[in-house]
Amino acid sequence: MPQAIIDLLKQGAQANNADQFRKGNLLSLPAEGTLVATGDIHGHRRNFERIVAFADLPANPDRHIILQEIIHGGTEDSDGGCLSYKLLFDAVRYKLKFPDRVHFIMGNHDTAFINDSEIMKNGREMNRAMRLALEREFSEAADDIRLAMKQFLLSQPLAVRTENRIWLSHSLPADRYLEKFDPQVLHKNLEVNDCVKPGSAYILTWGRKQGRLVLDKMAEIFDVDIFILGHQAQPQGWSKAGENLIIIASDHNHGCLLPIDLAKPCNIENLIESIVPLASIP
Repeated sequence: MPQAIIDLLKQGAQANNADQFRKGNLLSLPAEGTLVATGDIHGHRRNFERIVAFADLPANPDRHIILQEIIHGGTEDSDGGCLSYKLLFDAVRYKLKFPDRVHFIMGNHDTAFINDSEIMKNGREMNRAMRLALEREFSEAADDIRLAMKQFLLSQPLAVRTENRIWLSHSLPADRYLEKFDPQVLHKNLEVNDCVKPGSAYILTWGRKQGRLVLDKMAEIFDVDIFILGHQAQPQGWSKAGENLIIIASDHNHGCLLPIDLAKPCNIENLIESIVPLASIP
């Protein structure tokens, strides 16, 4: 059982790196088909099931789906340990079933797991909560599974760009880190140090409350018109957080997803009209 999980994670990392739409740490999707964009999932299994049902990839061969921040949250074991790694394993299986249509992007909880830093959620340190659950389930194999998880999470790309000029990433640099962000992180072999403050993968996944200067500068650097991000809590499931920015969340009962037609020009208004509440999906 533990070796099967380790092999699964290694295969998932290989699939991330071999994704036909990936170059460096950026995925570039073609001007055809559709995309289902999701926000943070944080172990919410029912919402993951709804996302998979909505995407219906077997019946939609030209559809892509973006997943982010699977870990930290959701169900717990009897001692309060975080079991979100089980959902991560299922998400990897989903990727392996549709290797060039299921895509991950790296989140800040992923970088915290990769570099073993403390990260709080709802008053708990989540890496410790998940480590203890892994140790209870896998005993002496837990460290090997944690290493395989780190390697998988590190293999994730950082962002997605579409031909109709939409950018999807977990976040963007905060205002005060704008000048420290190096866009070349999108074109290099990602290393653990990139995920540690002030590495550029860290900066790209941890920023909050971006001002107009950051949004305009990032739009120029990335040559895009619209940003779709996660990371920042959205009690109602989504918000328009700037003239060219939508933030979505998929980790609670008001969570949402956003279907996008990759073959047509998009503006912020028609994207907002397309947002689907996850609770509306059977």
